[in-house]
Amino acid sequence: MREYANHRASFAGQFATHLNLVAMALVPALILGPPLGLLAHRRAAVRGPLFGLLNFFQTIPSIALFALLVAPLAALGDAFPLLKRMGVSGIGTTPAVIALIMYALLPVVRNTYAGFAGISAEIAEAARGMGMTPHQILWQVEVPLALPVILSGLRIVTVQAIGLTVVAALIGAGGFGAFIFQGLGQYAIDLVPLGAIPTIALALVADFLLQILITLSKPPGAR
Repeated sequence: MREYANHRASFAGQFATHLNLVAMALVPALILGPPLGLLAHRRAAVRGPLFGLLNFFQTIPSIALFALLVAPLAALGDAFPLLKRMGVSGIGTTPAVIALIMYALLPVVRNTYAGFAGISAEIAEAARGMGMTPHQILWQVEVPLALPVILSGLRIVTVQAIGLTVVAALIGAGGFGAFIFQGLGQYAIDLVPLGAIPTIALALVADFLLQILITLSKPPGAR
């Protein structure tokens, strides 16, 4: 609490930065992930290479991935001044968000694929027998049935992104990790919990809320 009193002015800003980084990673993952998962379900030829690439991203340690992005993004910003003015650089928000998106894609894509793959073929066949078009079957039958599994992927990604954003402070992205690494660097152990405890609390709250959302999305009788 003493450290919070000493850093009260910057705490709100780092909290907002942490949330902003998580949101900037989740939104693209949710835009790209479900269509890629559906594509993997519909096209078997795409499935292997797609999951192979996404699994490769997951095998790279987070610190190493952040470090690998520094040089190419710095060179890109230097080569194109417009991008540099837009904030593209080797340190800060840009490499952090790119790395977080790369980590976030696999759980969303994998759960989307699993959600659609788990739907019985007889259900789609019955819908076609009722005269529903492929578009209607997708949005009125398949998506509602797959939604709980897709949201489970979102739950995993959200908690993962909240934790990984802490590491992004090492490349100047900010967030609660700034307090943790500042405390470690200055041997100020009391400062470390100022970043660690809110990160844990944020992950628990997000997990709890998404768990409720998953329960509500399940069809009646399946809860």
